[in-house]
Amino acid sequence: MHTPVLLSKVTEGLNISQNGLYIDATVGEGGHLWEIAKLGGNVLAIDWDEEQIANIRKQIAKSEYREKVKPVVGNFADLAKIAKSNNFYPVDGVLFDLGLSIDQMQKSARGFSYKNLKEPLDMRISLDLDKSAADIVNNFDQNQIYEILANFSEEINSLAISRAIVRARSLKDVNTVGDLVGIVNRSIGYKDTRVQARVFQALRIAVNNELENLKKGLAQAFTILKDNSRLVAISFHSLEDRIVKQFIKNNAFELKQLNKKVIRSDRGKRFERSAKLRIVQVKKL
Repeated sequence: MHTPVLLSKVTEGLNISQNGLYIDATVGEGGHLWEIAKLGGNVLAIDWDEEQIANIRKQIAKSEYREKVKPVVGNFADLAKIAKSNNFYPVDGVLFDLGLSIDQMQKSARGFSYKNLKEPLDMRISLDLDKSAADIVNNFDQNQIYEILANFSEEINSLAISRAIVRARSLKDVNTVGDLVGIVNRSIGYKDTRVQARVFQALRIAVNNELENLKKGLAQAFTILKDNSRLVAISFHSLEDRIVKQFIKNNAFELKQLNKKVIRSDRGKRFERSAKLRIVQVKKL
């Protein structure tokens, strides 16, 4: 199992109490989940990806902490509804780890990573979603594609890339990761993995409505958190972090960020460099 970014800081931030109720809203491969359970917490383990939850159920079957964990497939935009339907509220802490898991990037075969050139251009976290990344690049008009790239990646080459996508699809559908990577490279005239990563980020956000879901999830979490409880969020790009900061600001009378500066990973791994951890204490009026 991959050791998640900032594991010790997350568990410290959640301030785990014996038999307290904690929600891991993006359980992924379960790294945070099992540490919370080991420290005595009961965990509602949520993920929108059915494959991730299926893997967690396999882990539960082998774990001495199986009685402390309840896995559920769901979108954290519906967090309060999920918690109440499982009689798991009010809670002592909620964790949002907003990055994709290593398994999703490397093994899901859904085209989340620009590195897996042969994979289909899917990018759906939940396969129940109707629209894939391929649907967007093959069917949206040029201005719609530009808006997605500009708004969700802040990529300066968004106009050139959106035009290149529309030209390329007039000759052949854009169906694979490799198809899109090739278009991006040709549109800017060279290979730049940072540009590729930003384009893939933007499309994934659009496919899964990630930013709106985050806004809803944070608001939902606030309704089920106890007084003196904790909310912990790890973001991996500025758009997510901006939403978390704005949520704290908008609820300043009842939320206090405990870490004056965002906490970052010191493990030196490339994919963790952008991680920002915010620890918030809830003081309900």
